[in-house]
Amino acid sequence: MYLNEGRGLLLLVVFAGLQIAAECRSTPACRPGFSEDVYHAVLPHIAEKGELLFTVTFVDCGREEPVTLESSRPRDFRIEADGVIYAARRLRIAEHRAAPLVITASYATTNQHWETKIQLTPRTHQVQKAADLPVESQGLTEVVFPQRRADSQLKRMKRDWVIPPINVAENSRGPFPQELVRIRSDNDKSRSLRYSVTGPGADQPPTSIFIINPISGELSVTKPLDREHIANFHLRAHAVDLNGNQVENPIDIIINVIDMNDNRPEFEHQLWNGSVSEGSKPGTFVMTVTSVDKDDPKTANGMLRYKILSQNPESPSSNMFTINNKTGGIITVAAGLDREKVPQYTLIIQATDMEGNPMYGLSNTATALIRVTDINDNPPEFTTETFFGEVPENRVNVIVANLTVTDKDQPNTPAWNAVYKITGGDSTGRFSVPTDPTTNEGLVTVVKPIDYETSRTYVLTVVATNEIALARGIHSPRQSTATVSIRVTDVNESPYFEPNPKLIRLEEGMSAETTLTILTAIDPDRFMQQSIRYSKLSDPAHWLRIDPNTGRVTTTAILDRESPYVKNSLYNATFLATDNGSPAASGTVTLQIFLVDINDNAPRVFPQETEVCEKPEPNAINITALDGDLNPNAGPFVFELANRPADVRKNWTISRISGDYAQMSLRIGFLERGIYEIPIIVTDSGNLPMSNTSYLRVKVCQCDMHGDCTDQQHIIAAGLGTGAIIAILLCIIILLILVLLFVVWMKRRDKERQAKQLLIDPEDDVRDNILKYDEEGGGEEDQDYDLSQLQQPDTLEPDAIKPVGIRRMDERPLHPEPQYPMRSAAPHPGDIGDFINEGLKAADNDPTAPPYDSLLVFDYEGSGSTAGSLSSLNSSSSGGDQDYDYLNDWGPRFRKLADMYGGCDD
Repeated sequence: MYLNEGRGLLLLVVFAGLQIAAECRSTPACRPGFSEDVYHAVLPHIAEKGELLFTVTFVDCGREEPVTLESSRPRDFRIEADGVIYAARRLRIAEHRAAPLVITASYATTNQHWETKIQLTPRTHQVQKAADLPVESQGLTEVVFPQRRADSQLKRMKRDWVIPPINVAENSRGPFPQELVRIRSDNDKSRSLRYSVTGPGADQPPTSIFIINPISGELSVTKPLDREHIANFHLRAHAVDLNGNQVENPIDIIINVIDMNDNRPEFEHQLWNGSVSEGSKPGTFVMTVTSVDKDDPKTANGMLRYKILSQNPESPSSNMFTINNKTGGIITVAAGLDREKVPQYTLIIQATDMEGNPMYGLSNTATALIRVTDINDNPPEFTTETFFGEVPENRVNVIVANLTVTDKDQPNTPAWNAVYKITGGDSTGRFSVPTDPTTNEGLVTVVKPIDYETSRTYVLTVVATNEIALARGIHSPRQSTATVSIRVTDVNESPYFEPNPKLIRLEEGMSAETTLTILTAIDPDRFMQQSIRYSKLSDPAHWLRIDPNTGRVTTTAILDRESPYVKNSLYNATFLATDNGSPAASGTVTLQIFLVDINDNAPRVFPQETEVCEKPEPNAINITALDGDLNPNAGPFVFELANRPADVRKNWTISRISGDYAQMSLRIGFLERGIYEIPIIVTDSGNLPMSNTSYLRVKVCQCDMHGDCTDQQHIIAAGLGTGAIIAILLCIIILLILVLLFVVWMKRRDKERQAKQLLIDPEDDVRDNILKYDEEGGGEEDQDYDLSQLQQPDTLEPDAIKPVGIRRMDERPLHPEPQYPMRSAAPHPGDIGDFINEGLKAADNDPTAPPYDSLLVFDYEGSGSTAGSLSSLNSSSSGGDQDYDYLNDWGPRFRKLADMYGGCDD
C-alpha cells in the first residue's frame, strides 16, 4: 500500500525527528577523533595531479587549537587542513590497493594523536554498469548503499566505502533540473524506500540547489553553479522505508564545481608608476605589475601571462623594456635612457589567461608610467669665459659680479645645484662665491677690505661643480672654468694714528703750557695730495689743547691724579684728525696719560665722629687715616695728640696698633657727658712727609650694661645732624603758617558771602521788592522757621501747602487772596504814588490781614530784633507823616528808599 506524497513526507519527517532524538539520547560524551576508523574510497583508475580524491572528517569537540593532518604517503597523496585529500602526482589507483592510506591527526601542544585508514578501490568494483540500470535511469551513474546487518538497526554503523566526488561544470545552460547521479539501495528490491539528501545546497543555505527524487533516488541540480562563489558541496544521502526507519547508513556525496574560463584578469591598479635611473644598463629592474583572475589558478583558466603591447615614445628604441610573462616584472633591455631627452615612458601592459593563449584566453590591459630619474651626467658650464666687476676700496659684503652657468640636469636637485670655488688669483682670501639658491648663479662677494693703494685689480679663476659628483665616465669640460676680472676704485680714506691709543707717563702736578706729545695722523691716500687738521674731541677735565696744524698737545691746567676724571691713574682724551678730501674723512685717537703720584695730599683722621662711655670701660676707639695719595706717599701713618688745648693730652691717650691704625682711649676715670672735639696730628710716609691736624668728634655718653649709649641726645645726634633738624623745624613752621592763612581766607570768604546776601544791588527796585513779598519769616533768634513762608502764596507748589489742622496761631487764615496790583517792568516815576495807594487799598480790604497796621503781612520775627517797627508806614487808617531821612545813613543801597519816602509830594 502506497501513501500519497504529502502523507509520505510527513511520516518521513516525523520518523527522522524520532530517530535524531533517539541518537541524541544514546550518544556518549564527545571525544576527539576521526569520524570513522576505516574509510572506503572508490576512485577512478587514473587520478591526475591536483585532483580531489576524498575527504576525511576529524571531530575536535569544539577545541579552538588547529589540528595537524599528515599523510603516510605525502609524495602521492596531499592532505589539506580541512581534510580534503588531493593527488600529489598522476596516480594509478590499482597500484595503491594493497596497503591502505594512513592519515594521522595531532595537536601541537599535546602528545595525543589519532589515526584512520583509507582503503582505496578502483571505481569499477563498486559502480554498476549502465546496462544494469532501469530504463528511466539509463545514462546516470548509480551510487549503491552498502549492505548492513539486520541486527544493527538501532546501532550506528561504519560506512564500508566512500563515494568518489561528482564533478559538475559551472555556468551550465541546462535544461534544469539536470540529473547528476542516482542513489540506490539493495533493499529497494524487497520493500519501498524513500531517498533524501541533506547539507549545504540541499536543505541548508543556499537551499534547493540540489534535489533528489525520493522514489527513484535521482539527484539533480536546479540552476547553474558558480565555482567562484562555492567551489564544492558536501551532501549526505539517506534511505528510509515508508515508516521513516533508516534502512541504510547515510553516505557522503561530494560535488565539485568544475571551473570554466568565465572571468577576465583584473589588474590591481589601472595605472602603475615606476622609475629607473637614466643611463641604466640593460637588465635593470624597473617595477612589477600584477593582476588576479577569479578562475581556478590550478587550471589554465587562471594561469596568466603578461606582455607589453606598446611603448611611447619609441626613442631611442621601440623595445626599451621587457616584461616577465609570468611574474609581471619589467626590466630594461636596451641602453640609452636619457632623462634630458625622454623624461618618461608610457607602456600598455596586457594580461591574458589560458596561459596567454590569444585564441581562447581572456585579456585585460593596464598602463605603466616609467619615470626616468636624473643622475649627474651634465656638468655646469659658464655662459662666458670671462666676467667683469668693479668695487670701491674698503667695502665688504658687496657683490662684485654674477657668474651664470647652464646645467641640463633636473633643476633644484643636487645634480643641478652649482658650487663655485676660487682656484686662483685670491691668495689673501678677500673674495668668496656663494650660490644664489634661486638662479643658481655665483655671487662674487668681497669678504675682506681691499686697499686701492696696495692692489688696483684682481683676476680670479673660478671653477663650477655640482653638489654631488659627476656620474662615472663623465668629465668636467673646459666651460666649467671661468675668469673674473675685478677693478678696484679709489675712495677718500680716513686718516689713522699709530699707535692707537697712545700712552704717555707723567708726574701729576705738571704745570700749565707744558708740551706733552705730538700726535701725527697718517693719510692712507698716498695718491691724493691732502692736508690734515687736528681738533680736540673729548677732554673731560679741560686740561689739554692741541695745535690744529702740527698736532702738538699742551696742558692748560695742572694735572691732578686725585681728580674724579682720573680712573686708576689714567686720564683719557680723544682727538680728531680730518683731511680736506671730498667728502672729508676723519679719524680719532685716544691719548692716555698715566699720572704718577706725588705726595700732594695731607692725611686726615677717619672716622670723624665716634662715641665713648663716660666711664673708662675697656672700649677704646680705633682710628685710621685717609690719604688721597698712593703708597708710598700714604701709609704708614703717625698719629699723635695736639698740644693744645692742654686738657687733650690730660684726658686722652693714643697708642699705635699698626702702620695704618691707632687706638684712642680715656686716661681718667670719669668724663662728663657731652661732645668733645679732639685734635689729632696725622703724618704720612711720603718722601717729603705731609702732616695735618684733624678733629675727631667724640660723644661721651652714659652706657648700658652692653656698652651702648642710652642718651636720647645720642639718638638724635646719631640719626640727624644740626642742619637736618633746623630744616625739619622750618618746614613745620611754614606748614603752620600756610594752615593759618587758609583759615583766615575761609573766614573772610564767609563774611563776604553773608554781606552780599544782606545788601541789595543798587540797580534793584526796593519798592518792587516790598510789594512782591508779603511774608518775611522769623527774626534773627528764630532759626527754626519755615522758609516756604517767605514765598508768594501763588508761587507755592501744591505739595508744599500744609494740611488742615497744622497751623500757627499768628498765621493768616485760609481765605481767597486779594488781587494786589502788579507793577509794570519799567514804571514811570510819576506813577509810583498811584501804585502805592492802590496797594494800600488792597491791603486794607484784605480779610486775611492781621489786625495791626501794615502794608504787608509779616510772619513772626522773633524778640530782640534791632530793626525798628514797620507799623509807622502810612495807611488809610493813619495819616501821620514819617521822617525817612535816617535811611541815608544806612549806606548807598538805602538812598533810593529815603528819596522815595522822605522827599516832598512832588
